[in-house]
Amino acid sequence: MKCNVYLRGDAIELEFLSTDRSCVELAARLLKLAGVSAEVKRKESGRDVWRIEVSTDVLAAGRKELREAVRKVVEEALKKGWVDEKKARRWLEKLEGGVTLMEPKYYVGPNKGALDVRYRSTNPEGIEQEAQRLRNMSLVEGGHFTVKMPKGGGIGYVNILREGLAHAAWLSVHGSGEQQRLAAKFVEYILQRAEEEGEDVYRKAEEIVKEGMSRGSLTLKGFEKEVEVDGRRHVVKVIDGGAVKEKQNGKTLLRIRITAEVDGVRREYEITYSRRRADNVALGRTLARADAPGGREADAERLSAVVEALTGKRPRVYRMKNGKMIMECGREHLDGFKRYAELADAIEEWLEEISRR
Repeated sequence: MKCNVYLRGDAIELEFLSTDRSCVELAARLLKLAGVSAEVKRKESGRDVWRIEVSTDVLAAGRKELREAVRKVVEEALKKGWVDEKKARRWLEKLEGGVTLMEPKYYVGPNKGALDVRYRSTNPEGIEQEAQRLRNMSLVEGGHFTVKMPKGGGIGYVNILREGLAHAAWLSVHGSGEQQRLAAKFVEYILQRAEEEGEDVYRKAEEIVKEGMSRGSLTLKGFEKEVEVDGRRHVVKVIDGGAVKEKQNGKTLLRIRITAEVDGVRREYEITYSRRRADNVALGRTLARADAPGGREADAERLSAVVEALTGKRPRVYRMKNGKMIMECGREHLDGFKRYAELADAIEEWLEEISRR
């Protein structure tokens, strides 16, 4: 692998180009082994050319052997008078001693009732570096965080979605090796920043973290709870359950199946999630059965008891003009379902898949 090194303005830039994307991806993996995180991007030239580019501080944070190779380039350029001596000496000091990339400062605060967790910078390299750090802990762009690169001197950001913070919390407990270490450090830092912003902000962040850590910690089988629906008490006993992804008419659906006994009446319930409405929100729906004991009304009430017992939230019930009753679950119910080992993996995979579309 051969890379070009440029001394441009105030930065050392290492670049690798190819029309073969797999070749560039290999180069990125080799750089990672040398201690440098690099992302493969399409070159903005109209041609089908792929590239990776990293600059001064990222290079200076790499392994000693890589820093030594770049140092020789700078020394040769200085010897030939191609770069300013003061600038070159500053670069050489960094390359000689190496640098530790600082923890970026996130803003953690309220945003229309939700929690805003965001890193902002005018430096494209800083934005990319933080995005790569999140990828290294297995967070997925689009599903767990979003990125906007700064343009024309403006501000860019890395925005952590609610699902991203919850998943990082899950990884901090259930991950392994370096992935778990990075996630635990990240979660601890976000909670610290939330605490600095006040009690309400900290409470919101803590709620998301606790929900993430609890995913997969419970089991459906043998679950039992008493709940109240419309003033009536119901005993819910869950016998079994599971979740699967299915393709239907070009859509990826998530089917959650739960076999439960409510007040002695046993039935298998199925809630089908898909992306619905103009905003593509994740919604799960199921119909109350007219042939169930007590008819649709009783069936809807029993299903409401099952959902509330498992997630802590009651589903919405709609009565149609034709007599049918539709029960609807939202994202908040999905987060509750993720606490159960039989459902957690399939839900996580489905959410990641729909977020990439």
